[in-house]
Amino acid sequence: MPELDLDRVAAVPSPDLLTPDNAMMLFVDHQPQMFFGTGSGDRSAIINNTVGLAKAAKLFDVPAVITTVAADSFSGPALPQLVDVFPDHKLVDRTSMNAWEDENLVEAVRATGRRKIVISGLWTEVCLVLPVLSALSQGYEVYVVADASGGVTPQAHEHALERMSRAGAVTVTWVQVLLELQRDWARTGTYDGVMEIVKAHAGAYGLGVVYAKHFIGAHAAG
Repeated sequence: MPELDLDRVAAVPSPDLLTPDNAMMLFVDHQPQMFFGTGSGDRSAIINNTVGLAKAAKLFDVPAVITTVAADSFSGPALPQLVDVFPDHKLVDRTSMNAWEDENLVEAVRATGRRKIVISGLWTEVCLVLPVLSALSQGYEVYVVADASGGVTPQAHEHALERMSRAGAVTVTWVQVLLELQRDWARTGTYDGVMEIVKAHAGAYGLGVVYAKHFIGAHAAG
């Protein structure tokens, strides 16, 4: 942490914050066979959170890469609700458990030109840990979306998050990412889109937005 210099204190954001211009999103192995084995949390919630995260990427024009493992021989196709958000995307299918050992996947990430990777996927202890540690070792800043990911057991999920955190990754939630990208309710270009995502995917928070808009009006802030 830098030493405090009061002469340099200013109303500017930290460079550590995610923005539409410095981040990309990587969705790893959100596939049927992987969901079948997920036991760390409610699978419907993980699906909901993943789609909410994807919609955030699309709203803010954040580059997104979707990768699958053995889609045609074992794990099945990518989550349809995720693909529906990016209907024109070419998915990167692999044989390697570590996505970062696939040249096509790494090239797709590199081509975005971004150094902050927002990553989610199944399973946390394998298909996230391996590429996260690999990307960190090459200088990327990595943000792991914990609630859009899942492991085989709660313990596997938590231990994997701890391992990645110790290596330098930052754990976040999908709503945190959405609101960090917005960061100012005066940004009217994406305000309505954020509210629609919140109402569709943010549970009680979304209901609160519906309630506020009903009684306060269209300009009720999030």
